[in-house]
Amino acid sequence: MIQIEKKSLSGYTFIDLFAGLGGFRISLESLGAKCIYSNDWNISVQKVYAENFGETPEGDITQVDEHTIPDHDILCAGFPCQAFSISGKQRGFEDSRGTLFFDVARIVKAKKPKVVFMENVKNFATHDNGKTLEVIKGTMEELGYTFYQEVLNAADYGIPQNRERIYMVCFRNDLRVNSFTYPKPFKLTRHVEDFLLDDEELLKELTIERPDTYYNGVKDNQYRNKSIRLGMVNKGRQGERIYSAKGIAITLSANGGGIFAKTGGYLINGKTRKLHPRECARIMGYPDSYKISQNTNQAYTQLGNSVVIDVLQFIAIEIGTVLEEKNKKRI
Repeated sequence: MIQIEKKSLSGYTFIDLFAGLGGFRISLESLGAKCIYSNDWNISVQKVYAENFGETPEGDITQVDEHTIPDHDILCAGFPCQAFSISGKQRGFEDSRGTLFFDVARIVKAKKPKVVFMENVKNFATHDNGKTLEVIKGTMEELGYTFYQEVLNAADYGIPQNRERIYMVCFRNDLRVNSFTYPKPFKLTRHVEDFLLDDEELLKELTIERPDTYYNGVKDNQYRNKSIRLGMVNKGRQGERIYSAKGIAITLSANGGGIFAKTGGYLINGKTRKLHPRECARIMGYPDSYKISQNTNQAYTQLGNSVVIDVLQFIAIEIGTVLEEKNKKRI
């Protein structure tokens, strides 16, 4: 998480849909915006969210009347990726029915926020041969918004994790936003090693010692801005690979098996282990003050599903800059 001095979203309100651990909330609040509504159906996530923000997100967005949601300036949503059924040349709002994006769309239609800010997996851009993204874009344009999208990697924005995601920013047409620039990448200066805990007792249970551990001979003595594979256990399938802490982390996952499931394995101080949930939280941009789930498996899953706070912050800064410019022109 980056420290921000200029609160370019002060005075703006937002809602946090498919809120998860509240990554969008932390990002926008760091810029001065105020969250006035949150929603997530997952009970275990709701508990963590409530512990950190003092409110329990409303559940099951499909059952929420959009008119009961408070008016807001910015709608944030990291909704799940779903396929759309498209017949003929039909596009837009009608095609989104039956998917969770439809719930975002109906709220947008009712509340008309100035900005809609969404995040999804990288494959969303090419999902169903591009038809999924086409429907999202068509729907937002039909609802009166200008649509921008870009795939960004967390490793290009200060976080040593190979995590590519699509970020969609939509401005209401009356704001007359004719262009939007996503934040420029910059050189990574930190690596997995910089995000590790140093409590050996706490980390002891994560250490893996197996006779079928093999190393590939790559020397672990050089920092690189990529994942550095050093070896494997068993047959080296996903969740069985060992990496250097002097490189960047592989994509943290909510699913997957293997002895190093969800984090990958890392050679640290001569021992091989998976990452601790707190280390995962750091590599997602969460401050140490953030209270993660005490259930280890839930913590890994929740963090694997989360957004990267730093990337959202950099994009939100650009959103704030655009809104600031529009306000000046009105004055």
